[in-house]
Amino acid sequence: MFKYVPARRNSALVVVLHGCAQTAASYDLGAGWSTLADRYGFALLLPQQRISNNPNNGFNWFLPGDTERGKGEARSIRDMIETAIVEHGIDRRRVFITGLSAGGAMACVMLGTYPELFAAGAVIAGLPFGTATTLNEALESMVHVRARSACEWGDLVRTASRHRGPWPRLSVWHGGADAVVKRENADQIVKQWIDVHGLGHEPALEEMVDGYPRRVWRNRMGADVIELYVIPGMAHGAPLATGSDEKHCGVPGAFLLDVGISSSYHIARFWGLTKQARKLDWIFARWGRNSRSEAAASPAVARDAASKTELAKPRQAKGSLRGQSSAGAALIRLARWLRG
Repeated sequence: MFKYVPARRNSALVVVLHGCAQTAASYDLGAGWSTLADRYGFALLLPQQRISNNPNNGFNWFLPGDTERGKGEARSIRDMIETAIVEHGIDRRRVFITGLSAGGAMACVMLGTYPELFAAGAVIAGLPFGTATTLNEALESMVHVRARSACEWGDLVRTASRHRGPWPRLSVWHGGADAVVKRENADQIVKQWIDVHGLGHEPALEEMVDGYPRRVWRNRMGADVIELYVIPGMAHGAPLATGSDEKHCGVPGAFLLDVGISSSYHIARFWGLTKQARKLDWIFARWGRNSRSEAAASPAVARDAASKTELAKPRQAKGSLRGQSSAGAALIRLARWLRG
């Protein structure tokens, strides 16, 4: 298990689950989650699978002993989350989970077995909760897709725990040319959670985001509950957009595909983690830490063995800022400008 924790308490927590043939470190670097955590001030928890548990180094999303409430890997991940909440003063109302491929399927497991833990989740190239209980069924689900009715899918979630709502919101991403986990699995995931939330089957909104189609299902209050991105022509992996723009992060690699849209950024945005007010809190918190001589000993980063990313140091123009009061005045002006 690896983690990244900002200095301020009461922050949000994002749990990130890697895919097969990946590590927590490689997926974090590729998907850019530490970059976003640094930018917006939320905490990260990155569970790491062991080869001894799965020869492909993926989570066992299809074995009942690892996917039922109170058992195996699902219980282990739940315990990691609880420990992080207690040790670092995490806001329990803002705990989120995401994953790629086997990690995406395991994210579905966690949302289904421990729905009370999460405000929302995101599944990238994953499979619906309960689609398989053996290795053969898992392979069949990946390649041929095990279709069920919406009610049957929803019942799998409702019978996994005693929880009766509210249910976590969900962001679903899939490549249209995915030959490893067929894209129709994304449709089954959406179908499952539409039924759980009691939503209409037709999307309330269809739009283009960064050149790709986004479909949205809303509740009676008009809030976005489920979103679906299918990236035409994209193979198995997580969509990336690299560059210097705020919406860009990550590093291309195996199963980390630069297609011009960042799934990590848009997922964080869907969850409400990129709001400007939180960014300003982070800016002021960073200035406060760096203005003190003991900042070098500050526990701003508890452990970031997953990404090696360091907190960015604030820039200071030559001769323009003299002392702490000048820096504070500059930040106040920046805050006013950002708030409009």
